[in-house]
Parts: sequence; C-alpha cells; structure tokens
Amino acid sequence: MLKYKGYHGKIEFDEEAGLFHGEVMDLRDVITFQGKSVEELEQALHDSVEDYLAFCKQRNEEPDKPFSGRLMLRLPSEVHRKVYIQAKKEGKSLNEFISEKLALAV
Repeated sequence: MLKYKGYHGKIEFDEEAGLFHGEVMDLRDVITFQGKSVEELEQALHDSVEDYLAFCKQRNEEPDKPFSGRLMLRLPSEVHRKVYIQAKKEGKSLNEFISEKLALAV
C-alpha cells in the first residue's frame, strides 16, 4: 500500500499488461494510477492525487477526504441498550466504549 497526502493506494499486478495498477481507497471519487516499478507507482500516485486536487479546486469543490473518523452505526434497540448499560458500568461514554471495542477487533 502506498500513501500520499493522507490518501492510501491499493495496488494489484496485471499479469496480462505486465504492470501494476492501483486505486486510492476510502473515497467516493475514483483515483487510479499505474506503473511498472515502485518508483513509477509512487510518482503516478502523487500525480493522480495532485490532478484530483487541482480538478476539485478548478470546479470549486471540496475534494473527498479519507475517512473522517465519524461512523454512522445502526443497531437493534436491545443491543443498543445493552452496549449503553455496559459503557456506563465501565464509566465510559458510549462513543469511547464502542471505539475501544472496535480497536480491539482490528
């Protein structure tokens, strides 16, 4: 995985074409790049992200950012109640409790 300006690129090898291609993850917009070496891939990622940022600026649009840290979560009401009660027993906010549990899961 390559990183540039907070954007993360997932890379795969296309055996038929004999080159690597990548796509920036965690965005609604699509940013792709390709290259035959690590150096080419890194440069292609940089160029693609810069092109994307320039395109957004030209259109007066905010570029899509990697994950903000906010997560909309829907739970069955009984699970919500149990999680809330457990968080309170541990002296934590619901957000803090869920964040800690998710961090342990990954």
